Amino acid sequence: MRADRLISLLLLLQNRGRMTALQLAEELEVSVRTVYRDVEALGAAGVPIVAEPGHAGGYRLIDGYRTRLTGLTADEAQAAFLAALPGPAAELGLGAAVAAARLKLRAALPDALREHVDLIQERFLLDAPGWYGGPAEETSHLSAVAAAVWERRVVAVRYRRWKAPTEVDRRLEPYGLVLKAGRWYLVAACEGSLRTYRVDQILALDPLEETFTRPPGFDLAAHWQAHLADFDSRRHTAEAVLRLTPAGVARLRSLPDAAFATAVAATGTLAPDGWTVAGVPIESVDHAHDELLRLGADVEVLSPPALRARLAETARTLAERYLPTAD
Repeated sequence: MRADRLISLLLLLQNRGRMTALQLAEELEVSVRTVYRDVEALGAAGVPIVAEPGHAGGYRLIDGYRTRLTGLTADEAQAAFLAALPGPAAELGLGAAVAAARLKLRAALPDALREHVDLIQERFLLDAPGWYGGPAEETSHLSAVAAAVWERRVVAVRYRRWKAPTEVDRRLEPYGLVLKAGRWYLVAACEGSLRTYRVDQILALDPLEETFTRPPGFDLAAHWQAHLADFDSRRHTAEAVLRLTPAGVARLRSLPDAAFATAVAATGTLAPDGWTVAGVPIESVDHAHDELLRLGADVEVLSPPALRARLAETARTLAERYLPTAD
C-alpha cells in the first residue's frame, strides 16, 4: 500500500539521514520514478524534505524534524512481540529491559493493535532449545562476554576445546553473540582471523583495558550464515550408500542430522522390492554409525565397507548380549 510506503520512506530518512533516490528505491523495492512521486507527496503533506543536488546529494529531512509516527501495521506489531525471547534476554542481563520495552510499546499502540499483540502473547510461545538438549549448559561468563561485545573490549579467556591440548589461552576481540538451538556462540577475532567459540566452554575470562575496532561493514548475520554453510561443506567428508525400508525413509526425519533425509529425498530411487537406495553425505564412520543405529533393521549400508563392517560388529555384539544362551 502506498501509505505504508510513504511512512517507510519517512522513517528511512529519519533514521539514516541523507539518502539518494536510488538508495531509497532499492530499500523500498520500487522504481526511482516512484520515489520521486512519493517525496513530492510527502512534501505536499507538509513533511520538510530537502533535496540536495550534486554527487554527494540526496534527500534528507530538515534539521531537527522528527515524527512520532511509528507506522506499525498489525503484522509488524505482532512480529515485534513474537520476536522477543525472554529467556535469552534474561541470560544477557536484559530481561527487565525487554519486559519494560514491551510494556511501553504496548501502551503506545492503538486499541486495535493492542488486541492483536495480546492475542499473540496468549497463543504463541517461542522456545529456542531443542527437545533433547537436557539441562542448559552453564554459561557463567555470558554476561561478561556480552559486556565485552557492547564495549568492544578485548578479553583474555581460558577455553576448553575438543582436541589436545584441551585447555588453551586466547586473546579475543568479541564481535558478536549468536544463539543457536539454545546454545550461545561467540564470534571473535583471534590471531588475525574470525573464529567461533561456545560460551559455555569458556573456563575463565578477564576483560582487558584494550579496545578494538570492528571492520567497517561487518555483518554478523551474513557472517554466521557463511559460517554455517562452510561448516556443512567441511563436515561432510565422505558418502555412504544406503538401502531403506519405507519406514526407514520416514524415520530419517527424526535423525538429528537433517542431511540424511535431504539427500534421500533428492537422490533416492525406489527399487522393485519397495526399498529405497540413495547416497548420503557423512561426517565420519563413527558419526554415521551412531546415527544409522537409530534406524535399526530399517536400513542397510551398502558402502563404504568400513561403515558396513562397523555396524555388523555392533549387531554381532548386541546379538551375543541379548540372545539366550544354551543351558
